[in-house]
Amino acid sequence: MAKPHVERRLAAILAADVAGYSRLMGADEEGTHAALKVYRHEIIDPKIAEHRGRIVRIIGDGLLVEFASVIAAVRWAVEVQRAMGERNAGLPQEKRIEFRMGINAGDIIIDGTDIWGDGVNVAARLETLAEPGGICVSGRVQEDVHGGLEIAFEDIGEQQLKNIVRPVRVYRVRLKGATKAAPAQHPHKPSIAILPFNNMSGDPEQEYFADGMVEEITTALSRTRWLFVIARNSSFTYKGRAVDVKQVGREMGVRYVLEGGVRKSADRVRITAQLIDASTGAHLWADRFDGSLEDIFELQDQVTASVVGAIAPRLEQAEVERAKHKPTESLDAYDYFLRGIASLHSWTKESNDEALRLFNKAIELDSDFASAYGMASWCYVRRKGSRWIIDRAQETAETARLARRAAELGWDDAVALAWGGFALAYVVHDVEVGAALIDRALQLNPNLAEAWHFSGWVRIYLGEPEVAIEHLAHAMRLSPLDPLTFVAQMAIAFAHFFAGRYDDASSWAEKALATSPPGLRERPVYHPALLIAAASNSLAGRLEEARDAIARLRQLNPTPHISNLKNQIPLRRPEDLARYTEGLRKAGLTD
Repeated sequence: MAKPHVERRLAAILAADVAGYSRLMGADEEGTHAALKVYRHEIIDPKIAEHRGRIVRIIGDGLLVEFASVIAAVRWAVEVQRAMGERNAGLPQEKRIEFRMGINAGDIIIDGTDIWGDGVNVAARLETLAEPGGICVSGRVQEDVHGGLEIAFEDIGEQQLKNIVRPVRVYRVRLKGATKAAPAQHPHKPSIAILPFNNMSGDPEQEYFADGMVEEITTALSRTRWLFVIARNSSFTYKGRAVDVKQVGREMGVRYVLEGGVRKSADRVRITAQLIDASTGAHLWADRFDGSLEDIFELQDQVTASVVGAIAPRLEQAEVERAKHKPTESLDAYDYFLRGIASLHSWTKESNDEALRLFNKAIELDSDFASAYGMASWCYVRRKGSRWIIDRAQETAETARLARRAAELGWDDAVALAWGGFALAYVVHDVEVGAALIDRALQLNPNLAEAWHFSGWVRIYLGEPEVAIEHLAHAMRLSPLDPLTFVAQMAIAFAHFFAGRYDDASSWAEKALATSPPGLRERPVYHPALLIAAASNSLAGRLEEARDAIARLRQLNPTPHISNLKNQIPLRRPEDLARYTEGLRKAGLTD
């Protein structure tokens, strides 16, 4: 007999109950019941509606709430606990009603309007660890929230929860004191940063090759799902610097650091690598890999498998095999691809044109090179964002061709899907298909920071601001020192704006404006931060600040117009475009 179909989904689950409920009811049953009704009516229910939660069940003094977004769940809990704290401030201790709350993110089973499963059970157990008026969250929740909300966490270690098989990393939310985001913390799984490898060839022209090796090894390692891998953009902030690995571990919140070097001579390659425990500075493993240029992919696989083996000796061979991926059979095509990647890291029209030429050359040599198609389509994202497009119709059609070819050839290639998916969403305005490709990329490689970043922007386009903030926060955690963090901060500002939180939006816009690299502040990529600062300040009633942002924009672009907005940001909800237009018009931008 076939098993009945069980419906499941991922969700954020919040469990809450009243501390000392029996004592309160025993002392004043009618007064306690009446007070709880008031708190439900004035605080709890309105906040649930505001953050799009759903009360699943109420049992006595207990409450189970489901949220689609981890950030929405934590924000609801923090706002309710602070509001309750203000209400309790003037009451004697015996009259105070204080909630304990636990939040988890996980897989749940749907049973009509009810939900069940380990995800729910963990939330309920976390609630019992919370202090009266406090909040406890799982490590997964802390990791997803980190960077998305300006709250701090206290790590109370792994806890063995009743009837839960595995220990759960638990954090307390700090509701008092500093509210800025806490320093980078170790995730609850093994974590690593791969520093730029030294170019030992004695030829500066080979720098791209050494950098390319690091990118490939980083990508391969990040396919290992139990390993938390810092993104390339953050790791490369250490390029050319003498570094203290202990400091790297503290700054990036990782347990391990991989260092190495690459020597390329004629058709021979040597890769050296050493794995270091960032907390002690101890060398855990070192090795050298020699081979011909034709063996370069096998050499990368050897380095990857050796690093993984040093971190977890009992790793199943299947996980090692999953980390192996040969992007192309053509070494010449691969060389052009690496040169194209290197060109992209200079944000100029000339370097972007050169990158596109190199990716197209790689495609000429290997017409099935999926990642090359994806990165070529990304060059058109840069062209649109930087206002370098000449023939919009022709370039949009070419972007669509490249991105769809990347998806067709690279259904198991996260890079091809993520970069091609975002190109479809942003340039072609095929947002739904682009989102689906990015989701597929994240299934293949959950450590790909850029894919989380792209997903955040696409969720904004689709009208899902809470999910957008969650994904952008995760991207920033995977790449905490990324020089382009300001783009993610700008995106978070847009998400708060479309969620109607104008103060939060203007705060994140100011962060983006303050942290953007000086070399990009004259370029169009910087302009959306000024636009969202203007729109959010104007709708918050701060017209002087809004007009100042527009004045700064006009210094960079003398003729900005509202009529260009629909093409620049492909919003699916008409009310989002109307809100954005209203904010900018009030700030002084003309049609």
